[in-house]
Amino acid sequence: MNYNKKTVRDVDAAGKKVLLRCDFNVPMAKDGSGVITDDKRIRAALPTIQYLLDQGAAVIACSHMGKPAATFETYVKKQTEKGKDPASLTEEAWKQSLAALSLKPVAARLSELLGREVLMADDVVGPDAQAKAAALQPGQVLLLENTRFEKGETKNDPALAEKLAGMAELYVSDAFGAVHRAHASTAGVAQYLPAVSGFLIQRELEVIGGALANPKRPLVAILGGSKVSSKIGVINNLLEIADTIIIGGGMAYTFSAAQGGQVGDSLLEADWMEYALEMLQKAADKGVKLLLPVDTVCADKFAPDAASQVVKAGQIPDGWQGLDIGPETVSLYCDAVKDAGTVIWNGPMGVFEFPAFAKGTEAVAEALSKTDAITIIGGGDSAAAVQQLGYADKMTHISTGGGASLEFMEGKELPGVACLLDK
Repeated sequence: MNYNKKTVRDVDAAGKKVLLRCDFNVPMAKDGSGVITDDKRIRAALPTIQYLLDQGAAVIACSHMGKPAATFETYVKKQTEKGKDPASLTEEAWKQSLAALSLKPVAARLSELLGREVLMADDVVGPDAQAKAAALQPGQVLLLENTRFEKGETKNDPALAEKLAGMAELYVSDAFGAVHRAHASTAGVAQYLPAVSGFLIQRELEVIGGALANPKRPLVAILGGSKVSSKIGVINNLLEIADTIIIGGGMAYTFSAAQGGQVGDSLLEADWMEYALEMLQKAADKGVKLLLPVDTVCADKFAPDAASQVVKAGQIPDGWQGLDIGPETVSLYCDAVKDAGTVIWNGPMGVFEFPAFAKGTEAVAEALSKTDAITIIGGGDSAAAVQQLGYADKMTHISTGGGASLEFMEGKELPGVACLLDK
């Protein structure tokens, strides 16, 4: 896949209406107050928006928020699957569920951050959006309603993509968190408009793409998280590139069990044990160091106040489960990143949400903050960890897309990037 894509700097946006795909899928307060609890994703879009405005463009921003049921029938189906009585489900309840995922609070926050009014459309491609887009002047910003309110969005419906594109003359993609999905607003619109990247995606492609294509060596990849099944493609691809791969988190127990270790009640994907052995053999064949935990912090239950003990890897007693890497493993892993040229980290080392079992993740974050290596954090829990611990400003790059960065590292084509114009 070609990562050398045209950006907003390579096109003339002056006087043009620009459809800008952002990632405004921000966390909201659970009480239905419409309060945004973290505006990081909105702030991440500001450089591209401001650049386009400075160039004399009119910006029509769009984004998804959550997973709304685009039709009442879909709402009933989803709620029934969750055990709700279909007879109790009303259209009013469905409309309330949509209102909770409106982008209106985002428009208000974006107005504050830009210091100018952001117009809000009541729909995505309906009469209100069409009228406001038609009247939009250079220097103005319009935000369309949640793209997933349209049932054709996730199906990459050409009719919806054409309607979105029909409001603008240029398409700018800047939602890295959504580029791994071929949706109408992420890929479909590029069939009808010249398509380039914004600054956020440009940075992701340069940093992660650069680390994969031509890394400063040694390249160390740290992979954690719960499941081998979700990371097997990443491990397989990184075995072609990396010098060292470090395995932590719940998926380490599948590797341990595959080698004959006792993992007690730890998370285990028995169906993936054979693949784990294949990865170990592939690493040996290619001369790649594949480091597994040598000790484990295990607990008598999955709870923040569980009793815990440190045991050797592969020696977890029955009734106990591994929830973090042990102190010897912490030392081993931290030593492995000291002299690295590039470090890519995706996934925590343990149950990071429980303070008693967060020490492995915290130690890795601290080690990365002290190394001179290029440090790339692949979104998701790893990004949350370095931010919560105050190490975010010490990292070279923190990806804005967990799923997208994973598929990027897996070597998969990203539809929302592939559709952009090559340089």
